[in-house]
Amino acid sequence: MHKTDIDLVDMTMDVMKYVIDRLSSTKQKIGKPKKEEELKALVGETITENGIGGERAFKLWKKHLTKCNVPIDHPRHLAFVPASPTRAAVMFDLVTSASSIHGAYWMEGAGGIFCENEAMRWIVSLTGLPEDAFGVFTSGGTAANLSAIVTAREYWRSLKERNNLEKGLIITSIGAHSSIKAMAKVADIDVLLVDTEDKLEKEALEVTIKNLPIQQRQRLFAVVGTGGTTNAGIVDDLEGIAAICEKENLWFHVDAAYGGGALVADSVRHLFNGIEKADSITIDPHKWMFSPYDCGAVIYRNPELAKNAHSQQGSYLDIFKDEGAHGFNPTDYQIQLTRRVRGLPLWFSLATHGTDRYKEAVERGIELAQIAGRLIKENPNVELVREPSLSCVLYRRIGWDSDDYTHWTYENHEKGFALVTPTKWKQGDSYETVSRFCFINPDTTENDIDLILKSME
Repeated sequence: MHKTDIDLVDMTMDVMKYVIDRLSSTKQKIGKPKKEEELKALVGETITENGIGGERAFKLWKKHLTKCNVPIDHPRHLAFVPASPTRAAVMFDLVTSASSIHGAYWMEGAGGIFCENEAMRWIVSLTGLPEDAFGVFTSGGTAANLSAIVTAREYWRSLKERNNLEKGLIITSIGAHSSIKAMAKVADIDVLLVDTEDKLEKEALEVTIKNLPIQQRQRLFAVVGTGGTTNAGIVDDLEGIAAICEKENLWFHVDAAYGGGALVADSVRHLFNGIEKADSITIDPHKWMFSPYDCGAVIYRNPELAKNAHSQQGSYLDIFKDEGAHGFNPTDYQIQLTRRVRGLPLWFSLATHGTDRYKEAVERGIELAQIAGRLIKENPNVELVREPSLSCVLYRRIGWDSDDYTHWTYENHEKGFALVTPTKWKQGDSYETVSRFCFINPDTTENDIDLILKSME
């Protein structure tokens, strides 16, 4: 299985050509899914006793299987939160895999972890947190949010013996990402939602806390603000929330998984004022920092609190705590033990291009949202639901209902033309189905946006 031969070298070259050809290109159609039985009929049995050979397996992938995927970096993939990893990052993702590094402990992965930490220092510098703040790369926003909230919960439990007997409570808004509720289930804590899909303001949070029954107030230990909601790109009143958290002695976590990349952009940096007062922050480099999936990050004001919550104990792990193995151990600061050095491609891309190029690419996403807003205002068939925020744009097709949006989405997807999906926006006491753009890829053009809007006519 490990034999090196000319066939393997040739196939490696084919793989590299495939990678380069398909990156961020509208020449490639957006893939569409097929049912499992259809795929089985196309490729047949691929896992056999004797194997089908790498060349045949790769041909099946190129001919049939890759066409059933939606490239996250396609310039007309504007749904959900897409991604656009740089070619440098993608190439070094191959190096990361080939290097076979276990990135949990410095003793085993010092070189890779050093590179991760270089990239992490840059990310932390964007937040304005104190110099001794630091973070670690995770598999994504959910794992980062979970790691942060478990750290907050364990710190809260350490404050009073009674807290160990209580089920913790956190507050966030209904505009917060779904992972907040998901990780609360895992951490076995309750979530109280402030009923606003728009910006969570200081006053609304203050009233919510003031109206809590005494028993609930005793269980409250954290507030989660959002640095760029996934649905609309809204940044909460982070400065106001921080002031309340300081006053009420609550942990302040900022979920900036999507919007955190905008910390590098001068045009919108002021929207994040107050993030420097957070106790923990989530940022996903695989979103707006142009890193391949999967790469999230969690940052702590006081990393020792995270270490107290997450450091694992075991006799076979003792050597990693020894002075001779001294170094930064990423596993001590998040929920995973086994981990790949997923921050390595980001490091290589940053080292290759420099941070100014990152700033330009993020600013382009913000500019594309403004361009889309202008095109929508000029088009009589559509109208903005709200002004663009960060790189998100919510708009409606006048006269359409939910079924119209769904049909339009599938029709464009079936053609391989674009993937733009509907979402819901709360209007008063009801939810309206609307359409949504999220711009990450700087290769998206004004013409792409115009073509998509015209497909609604």
